[in-house]
This record gives sequence, structure tokens and C-alpha cells, in this order.
Amino acid sequence: MVPDSAACHSCRSPQQRIPAIAMAFQPIVHLPSREIYAYEALVRGPQGQPAAWVFEQISPEGHYHFDQLCRVTAIRAAARLGLHKHGTARLSINFLPNAVYEAATCLRTTLRTAQDVQFPLNRLLFEITEHESVTDEQHVRTIIETYRSHGFQTALDDYGAGHATAGLLLALRPDVVKIDMKLVRGVHEDHWREELIRHLAQFADRVGILLIAEGVESADEARCLLALGVTHMQGYYFAHPGFECLPTIPDEAYAQATAQ
Repeated sequence: MVPDSAACHSCRSPQQRIPAIAMAFQPIVHLPSREIYAYEALVRGPQGQPAAWVFEQISPEGHYHFDQLCRVTAIRAAARLGLHKHGTARLSINFLPNAVYEAATCLRTTLRTAQDVQFPLNRLLFEITEHESVTDEQHVRTIIETYRSHGFQTALDDYGAGHATAGLLLALRPDVVKIDMKLVRGVHEDHWREELIRHLAQFADRVGILLIAEGVESADEARCLLALGVTHMQGYYFAHPGFECLPTIPDEAYAQATAQ
């Protein structure tokens, strides 16, 4: 472990005041088993203000400390809600890849927080967020490898939109890929979308990564995705994000999504 005296200046000296934050949680379901695979922690203001309200107050100089605050807040909130004591659901946390200066050093607070609240490390999933482009692919690959050494999984968020390109996928080779809602929306009515997602599901199966469809908003979309080979899904159809709570999935949502 790197001694504290060797930590970079950004780790020690905040560049700006970071606003207070809270978390909302949205479930990611494994449709065939009707079980929750993970809860994604989504940053909110202290009174539930949307993520955009929070990001408006963060300058690039504050990204490191904001990233650290989000991790700590998510882990502590999930532990307080008992996520780690029931079932096997993971906690999915977004992170800013360019805010991680030295992976092993920057993980200290994460590891200490998980230890303090007895949250199992192998139930933490870190999503590479779409809010910024990856400026150094090798650096992020090193982050992923470091996280794996601690038992974490990593995900490429919003694949197929913005910065999450096929080139980035090949460079990073994460454990999980989340298909952006722009590809998912109306998949049951669009042959092009169907074929693209079918091939993504086949690719994921052959290389051994988990595929998650984001932004599922109807039973028709869920049924189509399942038929295409996508078993893990997230979206308003199953549950909206719950502010400071862990939403459950209505039985009828599962039933309609799996109806023949």
C-alpha cells in the first residue's frame, strides 16, 4: 500500500466545496429468475434534487472529491438499508474514470468504508460513467485490473451512445456492458435494433461478459429483449429509482414480461 505521505495533492486538498448529496437506488433484474441482480446508486441532492442539479455545482477541479463522496455515500446508504444482508444483490456505483489518479491509492476510502459497514467487496460493481470521455484508455484498464484484484466488477455504462463506443469496449474489456436506452427503446418494433442487440448478446455470451439492457419501459420491450438473449434489465418498467430506499419489483411486472 502506498503511504499517505505519497498520496497526490488532489487527494489531500479539495479544490472546491462539494455539496451534500444523497442516493436513490434503481434495481437491475435478472428476468428469468425474477431476482434482483443489483441496485444502481444514483446521486441526488439532499432533498432528492435530480443528478443534474448536483453536477451543475461540481467543477472539473472537484471531480476527485465528488467521486470519493459518491462512493462513500452509496456504500453507507446501501448498508444502512440492509442491501448486503439480504440475498445476493450487488451495489452498482458510478465512477468518473478521469478522477482516479492512482487506482490503488484512490481505493483506500472505498475499502475502509466497506470494511466499516461490513459490506462484502465482491458485491461491489463500478460503472464507468458516460459523463466524461476516457482520455487515457491504458490508465482506465489499469483501474479495472486493480479493481478486479480486490474482488470488484466493472461495467461500461451506456454502451452504444456518447463516449461508450466499440473501440472503448475493446480497449477496456470490462466484466459488464450496459446497453444504452437509445438502442433499447422500441426494440420490439424495430428490426435493426433487434438484430444489433441479438448480435451483442451473442458476443457477450462468447467472450464471457454480462449484458444489461437499460431504459426498459414496457413489457413488450422486456419480452423482446429476453427472446434476443438479454436476461438482465433495468428501467422504469420494473421500478423507478427510490430515494433513500430499495424498490421492489411487482409480481405482475415479472409475469407480463415473461408471458408467452
